[in-house]
Amino acid sequence: MQHLGAPPAPVRRRRRARRLENSEPEAVTLTRVTAIRAFAPFESEEDAGRWLEEACEAEDTVDVLIDEATGLLNRALHAQAVATANPNSRSELAAADAERVVIGYGSGEETAAGRFRDARRVDARAGSSRRRRREEELRPQERVAAVLGGREQLDACETMLLRARADLDAGRDREAALQLRVGLEALLVELKGALADPGHEEDVGELSARKGEVGEAANAALEGELAPEQRHHVEELLAIAERVLRRRRVLHG
Repeated sequence: MQHLGAPPAPVRRRRRARRLENSEPEAVTLTRVTAIRAFAPFESEEDAGRWLEEACEAEDTVDVLIDEATGLLNRALHAQAVATANPNSRSELAAADAERVVIGYGSGEETAAGRFRDARRVDARAGSSRRRRREEELRPQERVAAVLGGREQLDACETMLLRARADLDAGRDREAALQLRVGLEALLVELKGALADPGHEEDVGELSARKGEVGEAANAALEGELAPEQRHHVEELLAIAERVLRRRRVLHG
């Protein structure tokens, strides 16, 4: 991980505020992260070049490589946040947040320094069209304005389920099970009767009937890793809970 561009601000005591002479935005520091697939070395540069051409021609392969790199970065950020006991540290990033994504190959020294023998720039946002459509359906900007303006409050279950999703996607199954248990309890109270909709009633009814499965998974998480069946229950019930939240946002507007 390397910092590029503008130098970081020096550490110093706060001084008296000064009049702003220039309204133009200042240069900011960029962070370059290189994820190296050291577990899969190439036999020759010809093999590496052939792999690069084939990988960048297939969108599915590009998506897999981007997901691998993003997952590695997020594991590192999470470990850093826990190791420094910093609750305000950003521990989750999405590939679509990147200014530029490059796939390439090089020697160990080259890639360690963020350089490549040959590389291709890829569009990390191309694979997120479905996510963008979902965000448009939920109209997040309107809701943010309503929350900041005091016209709407966020439910506690939304924060807990969001954390459960982040943990599950990052492979932190134990944390996801523990978050889901509390998030599901909150959802069943906060969204009870929230919609006069058959789908809503059916999903809430299923969550209520199966919350024991979440409790069993959370209890198992206190002792160690989840069994595959328990992990499946967590994933399935979290998806239903997320569907309940999406439906409420869409139908309520």
